[in-house]
Amino acid sequence: MSTETQSRIALGELISLLQEIDTRWSGPEWNLNSAEDVVDSHRALMHILEAALVGYFEQDATRPDFRRIVTPSRKLTGDNSDAIYFDAPVSADHAYVIHGGKHGAAYFSLTIEEGAEDGHMATNTGGVINDGDLELDSNGNFTLYLGGEARDKNWLPLKPGASRVTTRHYFEHTSPAAKEPDLEPRLHIECLTAKDVPTPPNDVSVAAGIRRVCNAVRSRTLGMPPMANGPLPDFVSLTPNEFPPPVPPGDFGLAAYDAHYSMAPFFIGPDEALVITGRWPDCRFANVCLWNRFQQTLDYSSRSVSLNRAQTVLESDGSFKMILAHSNPGLPNWLDTEGNPFGMVFWRYFLAPGDVETPKAVVVKHAELGN
Repeated sequence: MSTETQSRIALGELISLLQEIDTRWSGPEWNLNSAEDVVDSHRALMHILEAALVGYFEQDATRPDFRRIVTPSRKLTGDNSDAIYFDAPVSADHAYVIHGGKHGAAYFSLTIEEGAEDGHMATNTGGVINDGDLELDSNGNFTLYLGGEARDKNWLPLKPGASRVTTRHYFEHTSPAAKEPDLEPRLHIECLTAKDVPTPPNDVSVAAGIRRVCNAVRSRTLGMPPMANGPLPDFVSLTPNEFPPPVPPGDFGLAAYDAHYSMAPFFIGPDEALVITGRWPDCRFANVCLWNRFQQTLDYSSRSVSLNRAQTVLESDGSFKMILAHSNPGLPNWLDTEGNPFGMVFWRYFLAPGDVETPKAVVVKHAELGN
């Protein structure tokens, strides 16, 4: 007879959750009908589970540390080939100090997430500060305070519900920054108000950690309705190959307050390509990424699945023409679909003044691209 513990009960809940996800989320209820769809969902689930274990199993807002959210082999919630993200747990009951730097990034920001306690998906943004608002030293380094007594500079309040802090470093290099180990920033966070020595792990704390993992996995699978079944932000279109006007996301959870976003699905046949035309705005950072339906970037380590301004070959008038296709068209600005007929195209523009021009797309025959 096995020994009954709270951790064993919680582990059983995680096992049951994974079985439910396989039955429901990896199936027709979430519009997944082919064998390829199911395989892709299982891969996405493994990435979500890894992120949940890394980010939430061992978590303490009184002794936080920054952990990388996504990597070239761990992708979820709309990752980006040109960005490096970290996050850490925080609480409005405490005050913190963060030491870090831009590390050569074109744009850096720090966002307070609300509603993300115990592994849940963030519900909204509780505050943001970018490198334009921070006082930096000559090397681009900073000291930033969260919560506690108000300060004149380099400070963000922690309102009730503040539960996580997310950092964003965006780079515009000719190679995807997210795959370059030397570009990974160094960040340190310390709780200034924690006094007690933490209790050693025990049955209660291990069970709580497993349940945080459950919450993180559930919120990013069963907690996310199929795209066509729920309300959508203004920057999201369900019409294939037609982009909505780029707009700021407001305080939408896990979104960057300083950005303009635009997203639409692509859909092309085996002998087709999508020609996308537009113009990069004058802004701090801009790029476009290809995702699968689970909001995972395609393989930017080996393929050309994203373009930033440093990578884009412009036309004589300063505009761009990108070619989204299954095979190399022999033209500049190829976006490689990896042979997928369906996926997502996501545009980001940071600190763009005024309106951003909406990219346009038209489906053509691949054989006609040379014309």
